[in-house]
Amino acid sequence: MRIDVLTKEYPPAIYGGAGVHVAELVRALRRLGPDAGVEARVHAFGDPRDEAGTSSYPDPAELAGANAALRTLGVDLAIAAGTEGTDLVHSHTWYANMAGHLAHLLHDVPHVVSAHSLEPLRPWKAEQLGGGYAVSSWVEQTAYEAAAGIIAVSAAMRDDVLASYPAVDPAKVQVVHNGIDTELWTPTPNPDRLRELGVDPDRPSVVFVGRITRQKGLPHFLRAAASLPPDVQLVLCAGAPDTPEIEAEVRGLVDELAATRTGVVWIAEMLPRADVVALLTAATVFACPSVYEPLGIVNLEAMACETAVVATATGGIPEVVVDGATGVLVPIEQATDGTGTPLDPDRYVADLGAALTALVSDPDRAATYGRAGRRRAIESFSWDAIAERTVEVYRSVL
Repeated sequence: MRIDVLTKEYPPAIYGGAGVHVAELVRALRRLGPDAGVEARVHAFGDPRDEAGTSSYPDPAELAGANAALRTLGVDLAIAAGTEGTDLVHSHTWYANMAGHLAHLLHDVPHVVSAHSLEPLRPWKAEQLGGGYAVSSWVEQTAYEAAAGIIAVSAAMRDDVLASYPAVDPAKVQVVHNGIDTELWTPTPNPDRLRELGVDPDRPSVVFVGRITRQKGLPHFLRAAASLPPDVQLVLCAGAPDTPEIEAEVRGLVDELAATRTGVVWIAEMLPRADVVALLTAATVFACPSVYEPLGIVNLEAMACETAVVATATGGIPEVVVDGATGVLVPIEQATDGTGTPLDPDRYVADLGAALTALVSDPDRAATYGRAGRRRAIESFSWDAIAERTVEVYRSVL
């Protein structure tokens, strides 16, 4: 059974959780392949990659000046042509959804979609894409409603799919969680490297890792961080801003914090995994202030590094972080207009700050939560088990 995995992100070009998911799923599918009779091929956006079974597709030169959504569709056309001979296509995110839909129509093969996020629940993307957001929304709806199967990365995401696209048959939507490679993501102290990055390994720290986008809630976190004890470092691994406006907002908040306290470290570039592991290993607490998070693979990465998590109780996060066992879940009341905006942002910021302060001030409890988090990551979120479950979905639609 030949499976063609279609994706915008793939190593070395990964900037979000969906890209991590695809890379790890493909590795696990290829490990499983000989026993399960599965051949996994990859079709990815971008420059050529030196990897067997992987094809790459650059933006069409003719669309160099076009809206980003149109450039995406140009790549999708090439990918759809490149999938000839496959038994099934599996697309990830709206960027590759149209390639999967067209491959289904062109080659008469089933199309499986993985739901990592949903366009109706990310209306702020209109800031980033302009009219392209209407295009991406149309692409996603078309692909989801025609798909042979949909994989939701959490039960909360399954609910969101069915609420956003009521024409989708609920029987088509199955839950297969994200996973984590706990051999790659494992506690690895590296104090010398931390110092090179500007971090003091001997001070307590709260770490944030994520893109600068509305869904990650970074401005809320920065406001909450103002209430942290003065000896606590604030380490931000935050880059790839969606818009100049949110980048300016974040920069202003960081500057305000840096003017009132020491130990504010902002690392804007995308760090290699080893550096992120070192930061997570040294962190007292990992913060996930997302207002929209279908699952939150970054929480699994922190847990695998034995780091306690303080996260928003939204989306699929409560399916990963166990309140009072592997971390603390911060309650939030949110708008139902798709933005996830807190109805009472001041209260959410205060609750987030209080949860962070309580845990970072109790390092023994934080360490206990961290050890429990790693156990949970190992026992419940292995990629091999997730690959097996994904193959079951493939077989159910063939």
